Order: sequence, then C-alpha cells, then structure tokens
Amino acid sequence: MTRRFLVWMTVVAAAAPVAWSAPKAAAKDYWVYVGTYTGPSTSGKGIYVYRFSAATGKLSGGTLAAETSNPTFLAVHPSERYLYAANENSANKGAVTAYAIDAATGKLTLLNEVSSRGSGPCYVSVDHTGKNVLVANYNSGSVAVLPVKEDGSLSEASAFVQHRGAGANPKRQKGPHAHWIEVSPDNRFALAADLGLDEVVIYKFDAAKGSLTPNDPPFGKVAPGAGPRHVVFHPSGKFVYVIDEMASTVTAFAWDARRGALKELQAISTLPEGFTGNNTGAEIEVSRNGKFLYGSNRGHDSIAVFAIDAAKGTLTAVEQAPTQGHEPRNFAIDPSGRYLFAENQRSDTIVLLHIDAKTGKLTPAGDAVPNPAPVCIKFVAVK
Repeated sequence: MTRRFLVWMTVVAAAAPVAWSAPKAAAKDYWVYVGTYTGPSTSGKGIYVYRFSAATGKLSGGTLAAETSNPTFLAVHPSERYLYAANENSANKGAVTAYAIDAATGKLTLLNEVSSRGSGPCYVSVDHTGKNVLVANYNSGSVAVLPVKEDGSLSEASAFVQHRGAGANPKRQKGPHAHWIEVSPDNRFALAADLGLDEVVIYKFDAAKGSLTPNDPPFGKVAPGAGPRHVVFHPSGKFVYVIDEMASTVTAFAWDARRGALKELQAISTLPEGFTGNNTGAEIEVSRNGKFLYGSNRGHDSIAVFAIDAAKGTLTAVEQAPTQGHEPRNFAIDPSGRYLFAENQRSDTIVLLHIDAKTGKLTPAGDAVPNPAPVCIKFVAVK
C-alpha cells in the first residue's frame, strides 16, 4: 500500500507493584523515546529521543538514539536504567534488544540482543521486580520470558508458550496472534491478549524462575471475531479493559486478583454512532486519576474517551477526539497526566493533546512534531 510520509527533519525485589501505585511527584523534564517501523517504506532508522517539559508541554529535539530494525514497541525497566525494544521482524528472526539509558543525556547504549523465540514480536514489557522481560510474537502466536541480568542485558528465554487454535474470522484468525503481554498488579499472573483466539490468556507467573504456567481459569473471552489487541488494568486493580482491534470495541472485565480470573462486564464501541467507514482499534490507556479511559481508532483517526464508573467499572462514552493525522497506532499519557501523545503512523507525526482532568476531554496542545512511522512512546525522567 502506498503511504504518504512527511519529510523527517532532525531538528527536531519482589518490589511493590510500582506501575500500579499512586503516581510519584512528576519530574520537570522527561526523555521521550519513540519506537518506529524501519525499512524501505519509511525513512525511520530506529529509536528516536526527544526532551519533554511537563511544565510547559513542549516537546523538543528529535535525534536518533539507536539505529535498529523495526523497534516497534518499547519497555522501560522499573529502575529507568534500561530500555528494551521488540524488533518486529518476520521469518522467526524476531528479537528483543536491550539498551542502557543515560538519564542525563538521553543516550542509549546497546547491551545485547536475544531471540524473541518467534516471528513478528509486537509487544514487550517488564515485570514489576525488573527481573524479567515478557514478549508477544504476533505472526507465530507465541509468548516468551527473557530474564534480565544484573547489568540490564537479557538472557535467552526461560519460558516459552506456543498458543494453539483459531478464531471466528477466517481471514484474520486462522491461527493464534499474540498481541500483548504484561503482568498483573501483584506480579502473580501474566495476561496475554491473543487476537487470533479472541482470548486474554492468563498464566501463573513466577518472577524468581521466569516461568509461565497454565492458570485456572486459563483465559477470558471477548466476542467472537472481536480480536483483542491491547489490555490495561485500572489503577485500583479491580478492573481490566481490552481494546478489540477487529470489532472497534472496548471490553470491560472485573478482575479477581485471588484466582486470576476475568468476568465480562460490558462491551462498548469506540466509534461514534452512524460511522460506516473502515476502522480498527489500537491502543488503550487509563488516565492517571483513574476516572477516564482512552482508546485509539485507526480509520476514524481519533481517540475515544470514556468515563469510568469507579464502583462498577463500566464505561460511558464522552467523545471521539481527532488525532490530527492518520492511523494513531499508539498513544501514551505523560507522567504528569496532563498530556496525551498521539502517534499518527501514516502521517509521520506525534501530536500532543491536553487532558481535562475534570471531563477527560482532549484538546490540541501545539503543533504536530514530525517523526517517521511512530509506533510507541515511553518516558524516562531526566536526571
């Protein structure tokens, strides 16, 4: 498919589950790392880095921090000393690359690269202890755990699971397609969204061993043909939300933390009533205050905003805010909770939207910033 691109200009421990605790006092400045697609159809070269002022909402700089192949999704170690990239390559050449972060300069230094044990790794995360990296391989439909060494580099996989089965859509669900994997707030379970199976697969997770074992119940189901893509826990730990790529819906679940079980509460469209064009859901996040949920629409090119019922966990549609570009494959909320960074993959832009803390609504917050085929954003405090 022919793609239009803007000109890219280089001016541009079993520790407590920190990812789910109350936000720390926001730093003044952050390094913003951007994962991209590379190759013949884009001018992207790897991972880019910017400097962001949470006080002013200004994103500046824009330099190549690491040249590497298709570093689409990124993850930051809890210590913020290391960054990991899923190199989304096919033909069983998928890899995860480890980098050391210089928090004073934003520089990345290559540590090592190991096999993801599958084809097309599309998501990577770190468990709350920082001892393991988890990776989902989309093309081959598998997940793996890669232990983290003391220096931040990665060991070969300590656990590997090949998903089996098919879904309701013969064109897109002939086999498994693992699309996301992260651990639960208490680090006891790992959840993996499999688009091909219409399941959020649930594993028992042992951080000390880096192991994945079957859970009972083994999964939560979404509607046939919905295609679960990404998942987010509510900060309370009581609810789980899944954005369904193929159905353009969000499925809300109650989370039983003791058993590791999902109970469906609701499925709600991410699109405005009457929309008839092509669309796929992509990213999903909860606001820092836990009051609102956001999901991106590729086709309608918007961020769907929902209000969250704190007691029930159910959602009410608020608006669909334009991303001022095409195909927002990913977005991220900055650590201050004031800005949403929308990444328009087919427009080669990053657009900042201001978040209204009372209503959840989004408004433009400056000019679009050029970046080739942006896919994922992660923040690291400047030190």
